[in-house]
Amino acid sequence: MRLKSSAVLKSLSGAHSRKAGATSFVRFLALTLAAAFITATSVGTAQADPKYAGIVIDAKTGKVLYGEDPDGLRYPASLTKMMTLYLTFEALSAGRISLDSKVPVSANAAKEPPSKLGVRAGGSITVEQAILALVTRSANDMATALGEYLGGSEDRFARMMTAKARALGMTRTTYRNANGLPNTAQMTTARDQARLGIALRQHYPQYYGYFSTRTFNFGKQVIGNHNRLVGTVRGVDGIKTGYTRAAGSNLATSAQIDGRSIVAVVLGGRSSAARDATMRKLVATYLPQASRGGNSNLIAQTRSAPIEEPVAVAAAVPSVAVAATDSGLPHAGPVPQARYEESPVTAFAASSSNAAVKAMEAATWQKGKDPIVQAPIPPDRKLITNSTKVDNIVTASVASPSVSAKSEAPQGGWVIQIGASPDENSARGLLQSAQEKGGAALRSAKPFTVAFSKDGSQIYRARFGGFDGQNAAVNACNALKKKGVSCWASLQ
Repeated sequence: MRLKSSAVLKSLSGAHSRKAGATSFVRFLALTLAAAFITATSVGTAQADPKYAGIVIDAKTGKVLYGEDPDGLRYPASLTKMMTLYLTFEALSAGRISLDSKVPVSANAAKEPPSKLGVRAGGSITVEQAILALVTRSANDMATALGEYLGGSEDRFARMMTAKARALGMTRTTYRNANGLPNTAQMTTARDQARLGIALRQHYPQYYGYFSTRTFNFGKQVIGNHNRLVGTVRGVDGIKTGYTRAAGSNLATSAQIDGRSIVAVVLGGRSSAARDATMRKLVATYLPQASRGGNSNLIAQTRSAPIEEPVAVAAAVPSVAVAATDSGLPHAGPVPQARYEESPVTAFAASSSNAAVKAMEAATWQKGKDPIVQAPIPPDRKLITNSTKVDNIVTASVASPSVSAKSEAPQGGWVIQIGASPDENSARGLLQSAQEKGGAALRSAKPFTVAFSKDGSQIYRARFGGFDGQNAAVNACNALKKKGVSCWASLQ
């Protein structure tokens, strides 16, 4: 009986052990499958977000390794500053500015919302400090200051940015400001931002190292980089983060290791943590798949198309009746006769026989749209006649007390242009109207017209000069904009 009982106990014990073992195995298998599922679908979860778009491009061959709605329009947020920095690097490379050049901070720049460096209006920083402020803190005020410094006004700089985007082959990107603060007309795609990331690395390697800056000392501040992948993910050397409520969390990333190189973009992340996690997995998955060979010169370093001057459609009377168009500009301001061309401009280097260039072309041009090579000819400055640099600014009857009958064009310095007209009297009328609206902002300004030849026709630019530096010109222009007069400041 004892033997039988013992045998039964052993049998029950063995069955229990086998059952426990089976249960443990099932649990282990379930956990393993769950972990695999979570890993495999982590990017898929991000893709489920309607704002999400992503792309990974082999930076040596141009091959697209991964894409999820790469051509869908999204808001760039602070990825906008990548183009602001591209144009800054371009100006540095051309010798137009230096790293020690002083960037004045206007009232317009100083009032930008955070993130910001917080320099007061009337102050200044160096170009290098502005670069570091954009790379680390993503400072909106410094982006605006750079835009005004390089373009004369932020509006004009935004047009320079869009023109450069076209020159680089970014066919679906439009800029309206230098910092990426909300603007419903400022749009881009993951593919276009990847092109810009490759262009930054390829065209300006001497400045690209700024994107890997971990901290930036400014006064008593020690400013850390918003890009948390720099220094924490092997191979990552930049580039830029971005966030607005409408855009979601954006990130453009460059990674290089063991001779392989990729540029990846994630747009519309649900949070910065989710965005970073998605990017880490993209880098871990696709960097090992990138080629070690290929041509790194994928995007040609081309000149932008000339920025079109606004040409006013005006009557030859001082009241200046500006024709309303569908351009969306204020009725009180000059109306552009033609905008810059929206057609894409070929932006590939090397010969058409280069396989890497062909791959990049196939990867980054939208289907069904052939590249259009454009070679616009900028206005010939030699055609500006000396006789038209000095004009009498008059109304239809007598000279206005506020306008000198003999206004000479300033010899250099900062000027404001409010438009241009095919008729000299209309250009004078634009100046008269602007001066009446500008009030104190233009009290000491000197109105003048400058003629130039365009497509065989004479065009007259309407300008104000005599400003005491860039800040005075920019502030006067901002005052005019509040009155509905379009303008921009520039260095003559």
